[in-house]
Order: sequence, then C-alpha cells, then structure tokens
Amino acid sequence: MVRIGTLPMRLLALRFGADIVYSEELIDWKFLRSKRRYNEILHTVDFVDQTDGTIVFRTSEEEKEKVVLQLGTCSPDRALKVAKLVEKDVAAIDINMGCPKEFSIKGGMGVALMQNLDKACCILKTLVDNLSIPVTCKIRILDTKEKTLEVVQKLAQTGIKAIAIHGRTRDERPQHAVHHDIIKYVSQNISIPVIANGGSKEIEKYADILKFKEMTGCKSVMIARAAEWNCSIFRKEGMLDMDQVIREYLKLAVLFDNSPSNTKYCVQNILRELQETPRGRKFLDCQTLEQICEIWDLGDYCRNKQSEYQKLGIQGRWQVCPDELEPPNKKAKCGDINLNDVFQMKVCFIRANYNDLNLPKSQLHAWVGKNGYKVPTYETHQVEKLFRSILTLNGKKYTSTFWEKNKKFAEQGAALVALYHLGLITEEELIKLGSIIK
Repeated sequence: MVRIGTLPMRLLALRFGADIVYSEELIDWKFLRSKRRYNEILHTVDFVDQTDGTIVFRTSEEEKEKVVLQLGTCSPDRALKVAKLVEKDVAAIDINMGCPKEFSIKGGMGVALMQNLDKACCILKTLVDNLSIPVTCKIRILDTKEKTLEVVQKLAQTGIKAIAIHGRTRDERPQHAVHHDIIKYVSQNISIPVIANGGSKEIEKYADILKFKEMTGCKSVMIARAAEWNCSIFRKEGMLDMDQVIREYLKLAVLFDNSPSNTKYCVQNILRELQETPRGRKFLDCQTLEQICEIWDLGDYCRNKQSEYQKLGIQGRWQVCPDELEPPNKKAKCGDINLNDVFQMKVCFIRANYNDLNLPKSQLHAWVGKNGYKVPTYETHQVEKLFRSILTLNGKKYTSTFWEKNKKFAEQGAALVALYHLGLITEEELIKLGSIIK
C-alpha cells in the first residue's frame, strides 16, 4: 500500500465498511526526522519532515481507534523511538516483515527480517514491553506449512496480538496462486489471531472476502490491491461504480489537503487501463488538485476549499520555508538571503505544464535574445532539501518565495516571476496552470 494508504484512502475504506486500516509502510529513519504538529485547520495530527516540510504521516480523530501504523525497520531502538512518537495517535503498530522489494531487503527490513528471526523477535519484544498499544507484524509464508508455523510460533512468543500472513513466498508475485492451505494450517495451530492476506486476485466483491476468510480459516482478511482498485469492496450493500468512488476519494483528498502527486497516484490505481481513454489521458496531464477535481466536476469545491484554507493560514507545501522548520538549519536560513530590491512573487513551477521547448527559462532566454540583452544569471540557495533561486536580468532581480525541491525547479520558478513582471505571462495564466493559488 505504499503511496496508497494515506489518510484520504484510509478514511474512505473505513466509511465503506473496513474495520481496520493500515498506513503505507513508513521507514523508521524518515519518521525520526519529523516533528509532531497538530493542524488546527484540518484538525489532524501531522508528522512533518523537518528537512523539506513534507507530511510523513497525517491522521485524524475519525480513524484514531482503527488505524495501524505500518513500520519498516531493522532496528529495535529506532522502532521504539518511532512507536513512542505516535503511541497516542494510532490504534496499533505493525512491523512489516513481508515486503519483498529490493529497497526493503537491502536495508535489512521487510522479508529480510524472516532470515534474521532473532532480530525480528527483538524488535517485536522491545515494542511489546514498552508500548501501551497492541503490536502486530506481517510476514510471507515459507516453502512449507511446517516451516511457516515454526516461524509464526517464535514470533508469537514475543507477545504480539496478531499476525498477518501473505500467502505467497518471498519470491512469488501476484500472478502466482495464493497458498490458502498454508495460511489455514498456521491459523489452526496458533493461539493468536491470524489475518489472511494475498487474496486480491480472487476477491472481486464483498462476498469474496468472506469466502477467502473461510478458505483460510482466519479471524480476519487484509486487502490491498482489490481495495486500491475499488475501495467500495468493503461495502456489504454492494460496490459503487468507479466514478462515484473517485469523487468520494477526491472530496477527502481536498478536505485533508492531500498532495496532488499522491492524489494522482491513487486515482491512477483506480483508473488502471482507463488511463488510455481520452478522459484518462486528460487526467494524466493534471498536476494540481484543482485540475484533477475539474475532470470529476469538483473544480469549484476544490477552489473554494483551497481558498478557505489559504485565508485561514494553512501550513502546507505552499507555506514551507526553512525558517518554519524546527530545528532551523544552523548554516543557512531564509533570513540569510539578501532580498533587497528583488521582485518577489509566490509562484510554483509545475513541470508537466511545459515541454522541453517552452520552459520558462527557454521563453525568457528567447525574449532576451530578441531584445539584445545579456543572458540572465541565477543565484540558487539551498537549505536542507529546499531551493530558492534569484534571477538577475538587465540589472533587476526576480525570485519566487515558493521553495522548490531541486535547483532546476527553483530557477524555472524565478524565470516565471521574471516573465510575469515583463508582461510575458499573466496572473490569470499562472492561476490556470496551478502555479498560483488564490
């Protein structure tokens, strides 16, 4: 559920009938560089990355008793530090020991922990002994039911409250059949609840969830891909059509100020092959929440909500500045940049709005050439993972007060400010492009 299990999708699953929801897998070191902050405008608890201001984890009161933080870790100490940070904000902590991705394995996380059971047990025991909330874990099956049961028994001895079992081995993928028999064998021979996972290939409606539960003999069923495709799979009354699901999801994405990139990714997973339709291709060109919402007739809702949040002073990506992050960087801060006599404007550069020939810098350089001016120069400042560039042209300086995530984007943002002041692009055009939020 990486990039899928964010707050809007979790809330949608709960509203459609899910009993428990999991966050996407969050890596311990990324969490440890974040700071907990209560968002008074969204009424959420945010864990904000102190290097770039992005949201590592956002949760709300509505899901507090039902959300499980899924943690990627290979260290008992780091795992406990993260768990202590979120202990009062989530219902449980789950250690991911089933992820087969190379990133996890190389870091000693995910399924790699099944090859190092002593460390796996140490992580779980450390959490169980020091937390007031339940601890669980998720694994993949081994080659035989006997080997799988042996591992589960050892993990269960740490005091975890439940274990999720993905019915495929480390090397098997979704195209391989899930091994119901191994999950069932373990569930019949272990005292703690077993959650069956890996059945999305055969789960197409709510009744299939119950069928999978019966086939595996488990206490519960965990669904990932089938829920990504249509979250209304949890509705006992029957599934809703795709467009209705997308609309409900987008309302939550706007309501909780979800990032455009994450929102787009989640909608892509709902559309799947329909991305190749005319509407799908139009959607793929979108880069802002407003542009995405417009396709599903929610443009006004998005604009109004974003305008409301801006007036209330929301602290989101648009407000990110190194000085607002804690602790401030000791080497450089916003205040260290000389902005005397600099034309400033809050403009965001969105790459998908341009091809290689009409980038803001290219437009500006073409104009400079026609008018006989010297090529503009760029002075770029970096603080942690944030960048801001000051453009000098014909003795005048221009910059965007929006801090970008790389040097190239910062230069393009400064070029947009220059284009605006030169009358080569209007505010209305910048608003339409999503580069300005009013």
